[in-house]
Amino acid sequence: MDISTWIERWAAFAPERPALRYAGQDISYASLAERIENLAGALAGLGVERGDRVAQLGYNSPEIIDLLFACARLGAIMVPLNWRLAGPEIAYILDDSEPKVVVAEPDFIDLLGELRADRKGIAWIAYEGAEDWQDYRSLLAGAGAPPRDGDPDDALLIVYTSGTTGRPKGAVLDQNALFHNAVNGAAAFDLGSQDRVLTAIPMFHVGGLNIQTTPALHAGATVTILQKFDPGEMLATIARERITLAIAVPAMLVALIGHPNWGKTDLSSLRCLTSGSSTVPDALITAVLARDVAVSQVYGSTETAPTVIVGLPSKDPDKAGSCGHAALHCQARIVDDDGNDVPAGTAGEIVVRGANIMREYWRQPEATSEALREGWFHTGDIGHRDADGAFYVDDRKKDMIISGSENIYSAELEFVLAECPELAESTVVARPDERWGEVPVAVVVKRPDSEITKEGVLDLFVDRLARFKHPKDVIFATSLPRNAMGKVLKFEVREMVQKG
Repeated sequence: MDISTWIERWAAFAPERPALRYAGQDISYASLAERIENLAGALAGLGVERGDRVAQLGYNSPEIIDLLFACARLGAIMVPLNWRLAGPEIAYILDDSEPKVVVAEPDFIDLLGELRADRKGIAWIAYEGAEDWQDYRSLLAGAGAPPRDGDPDDALLIVYTSGTTGRPKGAVLDQNALFHNAVNGAAAFDLGSQDRVLTAIPMFHVGGLNIQTTPALHAGATVTILQKFDPGEMLATIARERITLAIAVPAMLVALIGHPNWGKTDLSSLRCLTSGSSTVPDALITAVLARDVAVSQVYGSTETAPTVIVGLPSKDPDKAGSCGHAALHCQARIVDDDGNDVPAGTAGEIVVRGANIMREYWRQPEATSEALREGWFHTGDIGHRDADGAFYVDDRKKDMIISGSENIYSAELEFVLAECPELAESTVVARPDERWGEVPVAVVVKRPDSEITKEGVLDLFVDRLARFKHPKDVIFATSLPRNAMGKVLKFEVREMVQKG
């Protein structure tokens, strides 16, 4: 059975139960099942078949859920696009994934309009009327009965993650991965049909889509969707909707805890506030516990759907730094450079295995072979286990910066800097930041005749990369520290940046 049957079963069991709440409106499980069937029929009418890709660009909305399950029914593949990306980045993903259909919200029509001319053979659909675009509502109105060609082994998602080579990689997750991730999530959060889940993380991330949203729909619960994160709105929604489960990455926690209404909002319905994506500072956990709300942490990545290590909801501050144990249907280990398990308390690479792990990187067999070895996904993260077997994340082996909840690979930024003829050397490292956890900083060496300024360096990234990836500062140096092989010693650069 394809996973769209989740919705159909709950439509039969409890047709009037709210599946989704959005902008003050309820969508019952019966209505959601009908929406999915209509969209699947519309996509089939456009020629979408098993294995075809359908890209979507938009803020959080019920339409994202419609599309995910419609693709599952057809055996097609959804490609969620990050609305924070710049035009060239979206263009690369479109060219790499080759979607048959692109669906977009009005805010992004102009951006995609600039990309349409060079990309023939794509059906361009707008959620609301846009000149020269097919109209979403009209397509639904004329939809025929869709086939049911989906299968648990079919690829369902290609989610792009920034790459160490400067180009994003598409992690391919099949329907079976989302099923096992849903079971992992339900077990971790004791998630049942009476829960009310709040989704404020962008659903183009696997975190927003899969940590609690799809597990909640598998369990027959109700999901309240916020179009975009706003701390005041999230707090008000928790109190108004009597939310029982919610997720907030560290940058969101900072905003929530710092909001004037944090101390006076009624959080009594909240069974657990989950965090993750990057290391969660103890001070944030302490602030949540002070409101008598249980906390849990999730560890994972785009490639793991993402739940592979998770802590059960707890009010015990003693395990604040731990991300928990391997999820119900996962295995996790700490290994040395030769792949051997290391003792408790010893640092090593975190490797994981389970049915929720990605199948491959889209059209990148070498990267796939490097990441997936003998069935184990090598995360590139360094961690350790304590005497009780709980996992802790210590550092990142990969050269990645996590700013807010967004992954930024320095290679993407360094590629831009390397094209500038006025720079002799350049690199990008992370600097701790009170609000975002860390931010990228460019460290550059000017050529002798160059007069480039800090503003000139920052301008290099405009319209090239998403704004959240842009360096937040530029430091001019006389040289970069290198080893005997000529490789930049980034740990020394980081120390230099942190010392100012």
